Amino acid sequence: MRHLPTRTTRTTRTTRRRVVGALATALLCTTGLTAPEALAAPASTEAPVSPALADGLALTPPMGFNNWNSTHCRAEFNETMVKGIADLFVEKGLKDAGYQYVNLDDCWALPSRNGDGKLVPDPVRFPNGIKAVADYVHAKGLKLGIYTSAGTKTCDSVGFPGALGHEYSDAQQFADWGVDYLKYDNCNNQGVDAKLRYTTMRDALKATGRPIVYSLCEWGQNKPWEWASDVGHLWRTTGDISDNWGSMLSILKQNLPLAPHAGPGHWNDPDMLEVGNGGMTDTEYRSHFSMWSVMAAPLLIGSDLRKASPATFDILDNKEVIAVDQDPLGKQGTVLSSEGGRWVIAKEMKDGSRTVALFNETGSAQHIATTTAAVGLPAAHGYTLRDLWQHRSYNTAGAVSATVPAHGTVLLRVSADRHWAKNPPAVEVALDGSLLMEAGKPVSLTSAVTDLGRTPARRVSVALSGPTGWKVAAASPTTAGTVRTGHSLRTKWRVIPPEGTAAGSYDLTLRAAYRSPSGIRAESVLPLTVSVVVAPPSGVSYLGDLPWLSTTNGFGPVERNTSNGESAAGDGHPITLGGVVYAKGLGAHAPSAIEYYTGKRCRTVTADVGVDDEKGAKGTVAFEIWADGTKVASTGVLTNAMPAQPVSADVTGAQVVRLVVTDGGDGVDSDHADWADARLTC
Repeated sequence: MRHLPTRTTRTTRTTRRRVVGALATALLCTTGLTAPEALAAPASTEAPVSPALADGLALTPPMGFNNWNSTHCRAEFNETMVKGIADLFVEKGLKDAGYQYVNLDDCWALPSRNGDGKLVPDPVRFPNGIKAVADYVHAKGLKLGIYTSAGTKTCDSVGFPGALGHEYSDAQQFADWGVDYLKYDNCNNQGVDAKLRYTTMRDALKATGRPIVYSLCEWGQNKPWEWASDVGHLWRTTGDISDNWGSMLSILKQNLPLAPHAGPGHWNDPDMLEVGNGGMTDTEYRSHFSMWSVMAAPLLIGSDLRKASPATFDILDNKEVIAVDQDPLGKQGTVLSSEGGRWVIAKEMKDGSRTVALFNETGSAQHIATTTAAVGLPAAHGYTLRDLWQHRSYNTAGAVSATVPAHGTVLLRVSADRHWAKNPPAVEVALDGSLLMEAGKPVSLTSAVTDLGRTPARRVSVALSGPTGWKVAAASPTTAGTVRTGHSLRTKWRVIPPEGTAAGSYDLTLRAAYRSPSGIRAESVLPLTVSVVVAPPSGVSYLGDLPWLSTTNGFGPVERNTSNGESAAGDGHPITLGGVVYAKGLGAHAPSAIEYYTGKRCRTVTADVGVDDEKGAKGTVAFEIWADGTKVASTGVLTNAMPAQPVSADVTGAQVVRLVVTDGGDGVDSDHADWADARLTC
């Protein structure tokens, strides 16, 4: 079962095998390709020259909806759903926000073509055919997209007809139905050269005379960013996204370095949005949406809007963030720094401003900072800083800084603005000290309210609040008459979770209120997550039996005492390395991190590690053990062909131990990693 292709169900993944060794010439003989298909030449291997296809399509990243992430191939994907999504685009203001494509994914057709070799829409799902659906969508002022694969069959295990060998006929059917967008997948491709397959469909679409946005979905296997800007309007750069933090983060990191290849009419596509599908928090979904927008990525909603929460609509309908994605200059944001999981990404905008994402990859709040000069703005007396999630403007003297919650993103649009003084000063709030707490025991914390602005903050006050029943008390002043530029109000706090508080995550909120010199009221709020933890037991414990602080995983959840399995929780198998079965351990998938609270009470971590046998000969990974911020053990790259490797680490004095799995430098396909027989000695 591969993890690169574009379907996330187990049944579909079992059908995907990259067939090698087949030649295009052999395929021409066996599938009956005729001119003009057989005469199509591979795309040039030379670097494409902008402006790409120059057909006026997709001059900004496409925005719309695709059903796959929320419905897969279930019966609920049908004409009624598609029409309902189009209705909601209008009713909820998504059309006005820029969303226009309502796209069908796999399973819309019957498994066989008709006697004339034509595609046949499933009469149960689409009783009135695809043209009727397109007409309905068009009547709403929207556009319709459709799906097929550049292979003999599509990606679903049922095996719906693919377009390989039928490009011109299928393209004409799509055009006749009124299709405006084609997603062209990569399954069952028979080993035929990707450039040949995707270029043939480009020519077939062009031959219809209908303007159709062309989305290449070949998973980044052949580096389409290097050759496809004169083939399609967008190209997938990665394997499938899953609805979890680890998957989103992995895809983000693969797509960020490709910024030079994106631009109007030719976009890097890191896959659809998962916002609203339930596998991440709203904070994580805001980061997902922020980072896709900074990367000038297509914004294709992947959740069922008929069931979406108000919070989901608030994220998807944030017009200020959408404007970043849709900026006509078409620049993808570039990474300025990423040390310690504290990311600064800057995107040049057509009006000369910069959008700056301060993105926190880590599991705790982090101070992330840059400057107006570093993001490329000219020298100025003052700057306006617009927070695109708070929808508030501030002035800054040049600092672009925030304390960012765990897995959060502060998204700012910064400009050299002569009217900066009309805005209150930007103020950063931060809280120093450990947010790991044991019930009934006091913890000392220190808050800081720092003026980043060109003007002073007046009548400053700060408050820290916690859950009902918690003791939160200030041990030093909480107010200041004035805080000048670059200075801070610092306050000490004493926090005590009540005796008997269950282990888990709890919310604290740090809030600062102040006024500008002209009397404008402002505030800065920092939501924080604290963990109430339990001291590990004395002696030797299996890590699979202990509560963890946090996990991230590249595919599906981390599993206790089983292998990773697939995307669903609890679908793993007995941990097996080189034929040896282990009753205890942790099943992960690169990239992965599992954190445990050790409270400075433990001495060693030991395990047998390797790639689980459930992936056959696939998978390459590396294992690391970290004690607080220090790497204390690592294995180097391991493959499935290698037996289990012992790993141990001295973690004496560490408050937190982190088990990390990275890929072996060749991507994360099939990287099922086991911490077999993992033990903690305290």
